Amino acid sequence: MHTSPSQQILKTLAPYQGLIFDMDGTLIDSMPGHLAAWEITAQHYHFPFDNDWLYSLGGMPGDCIVELINQKYALQLDPPQVSQFRMETFAQFKNSTNLITITNQILNYYYQAKKLAVGTGSPRSHAVPVLKQTGLFNKLDAIATASDVSKHKPHPDTFLLAAQQMGLEPTSCIVFEDTILGMEAAHQAGMHCFLLENNELILHPNDTPIN
Repeated sequence: MHTSPSQQILKTLAPYQGLIFDMDGTLIDSMPGHLAAWEITAQHYHFPFDNDWLYSLGGMPGDCIVELINQKYALQLDPPQVSQFRMETFAQFKNSTNLITITNQILNYYYQAKKLAVGTGSPRSHAVPVLKQTGLFNKLDAIATASDVSKHKPHPDTFLLAAQQMGLEPTSCIVFEDTILGMEAAHQAGMHCFLLENNELILHPNDTPIN
């Protein structure tokens, strides 16, 4: 039996037809594994490991992060090669598919009552197996991944595509995220955003009014 979300959150979510969740760090507690994989990758390719900075880039595809590493440290790393190494390293961590309780309570509460989607910066080849492994895949009406858009978070394309796949207007959807980058993408899409901060969901409204 799933515990219900708080009455305040239920009241906030009542007007919305669609809920869009980021995956890593929002539905699934995979960020420690991702950061550990980045640390090993940094050692392997000899670039500085900045935990807080890399966490802030959660939701951005690996290739794009390597491009930013090149800019930040004046390097010439090969983005696909380094990103592939990082993903293969991450795959070795066995405990990176634990579910985050507070967001999964909401997803389970609204399963079959509202449209549910994932909007992730992970490639489809990674996201779909993880969503299947965690039992989330069959609960979703839409999955928008980094493989499906050319502009990634903080651009709005991922969340706009998720809304489109659900057959909903952006203003009928609300986003759940764990990074400022993802929140910016939600706001750019014209959506309000709950940000997961210290295991609490804090509402960050967009300037666009709710319908």
